[in-house]
Amino acid sequence: MSSWIRWHGPAMARLWGFCWLVVGFWRAALACPTSCKCSASRIWCSDPSPGIVAFPRLEPNSADSENITEIFIANQKRLEIINEDDVEAYVGLRNLTIVDSGLKFVAHKAFLKNSNLQHINFTRNKLTSLSRKHFRHLDLSELILVGNPFTCSCDVMWIKTLQEAKSSPDTEDLYCLNESSKNIPLANLQIPNCGLPSANLAAPNLTVEEGKSITLSCSVAGDPVPNMYWDVGNLVSKHMNETSHTQGSLRITNISSDDSGKQISCVAENLVGEDQDSVNLTVHFAPTITFLESPTSDHHWCIPFTVKGNPKPALQWFYNGAILNESKYICTKIHVTNHTEYHGCLQLDNPTHMNNGDYTLIAKNEYGKDEKQISAHFMGWPGIDDGANPNYPDVIYEDYGTAANDVGDTTNRSNEIPSTDVTDKTGREHLSVYAVVVIASVVGFCLLVMLFLLKLARHSKFGMKDFSWFGFGKVKSRQGVGPASVISNDDDSASPLHHISNGSNTPSSSEGGPDAVIIGMTKIPVIENPQYFGITNSQLKPDTWPRGSPKTA
Repeated sequence: MSSWIRWHGPAMARLWGFCWLVVGFWRAALACPTSCKCSASRIWCSDPSPGIVAFPRLEPNSADSENITEIFIANQKRLEIINEDDVEAYVGLRNLTIVDSGLKFVAHKAFLKNSNLQHINFTRNKLTSLSRKHFRHLDLSELILVGNPFTCSCDVMWIKTLQEAKSSPDTEDLYCLNESSKNIPLANLQIPNCGLPSANLAAPNLTVEEGKSITLSCSVAGDPVPNMYWDVGNLVSKHMNETSHTQGSLRITNISSDDSGKQISCVAENLVGEDQDSVNLTVHFAPTITFLESPTSDHHWCIPFTVKGNPKPALQWFYNGAILNESKYICTKIHVTNHTEYHGCLQLDNPTHMNNGDYTLIAKNEYGKDEKQISAHFMGWPGIDDGANPNYPDVIYEDYGTAANDVGDTTNRSNEIPSTDVTDKTGREHLSVYAVVVIASVVGFCLLVMLFLLKLARHSKFGMKDFSWFGFGKVKSRQGVGPASVISNDDDSASPLHHISNGSNTPSSSEGGPDAVIIGMTKIPVIENPQYFGITNSQLKPDTWPRGSPKTA
């Protein structure tokens, strides 16, 4: 067991890693040129003996050259030339250093395939001339040329221009040799008829409709006479150009909307440098809905879309054929704008089954319109198994009315023609509901009136006779005599107070006096008011006459 652990444990893993490292160095050593050392990402040649006479190359079939990011060469006096195909295999090269060597010539296309180059150091070599064409396609952050015996000519004026633009301390010690072999600081170099060129494009602003054709004109000037060319980038539309030494034209036919926003440049270039004049192409075209997808749930529900158009199209949503009026609960959001392309979504806040249905997006501008439709299913109808099938009954769509609790009143259905069957059914249901509500309201109102009257009857200071106006009739005294008897009639049973009290629970008749009415467990005294009843003076007791009134015999 211990033997198995010894050969299969962490120690074995370290052993295999070491073996692979050795194999890697061995492969690199086999491909590495003589007098150089190589690793997986670096080549350095600094041993002057025996030295190298050509730029170091790995074996032709070696795949390691693509991984090389740095080449360092020093003290190689016999290295004089970099040819066009010497560096092309090192496509990942970032840093190139050749110092204290015998480099005299660099081919114009030596770095054509090394677009990743960022740092070049050619310090203290034998370069007498160097063209800017070597580096114009590179995005260099550092170019060091100190210590080279440049010849004072128009060919090195670009280095002076670069020095003035960069203001780097590494370029302050640049010199060139004049005809008298005298060192002249490159910053003070003046060469007659040697300056930067200029370019002038005829159309500074260009707006055109899709499918049309245009022609651009450009003129260049400079000494030395510059070359002129067009930089159209990745222009999709068909184009052709005609150029001479100082004049040129570019014709673009059947312009595509995909070219809107692209830059077209006229470039003038000579030994000293280059100049360019550019124009941004603006293409107007009708909108196109390139993407519309079923809703997705994130923080909010979103129906995602992508619309292209220029000028910016106006967007309008329809729900089941009716205009969808947007609100704070359902609205259009544009999240990303890419010149003429708009990415966004119809955002719904907590939609329910009432929001299921067909959503149509219409995009419109002055050049035309486009529309697309998507079916959205947020949740199932209550009582119906939702499952995963959005094709639930169409009656749900027809009976749609956006609930205020869900997304507000966001749908204008004035143009929609509802189904007749569904409308009749809905009308009957609503009528039944209204009838129940009305009946309940009437019953409740009656109960409230009764309770109100009984409340007044219990607490009124005028007694129960005051309620004859309300239809209670006349109250009859329990003994048949006394003041209460004057308000009785032959139909005592019609009085609602006639049967108010019975049984053994009735309070004693002696409580409250003889002229009283018993209601429940309470005896209420009754006071006669002759103004309420049509009785004669002869029927009144003497003690009920108003004070100061004469008695009638």
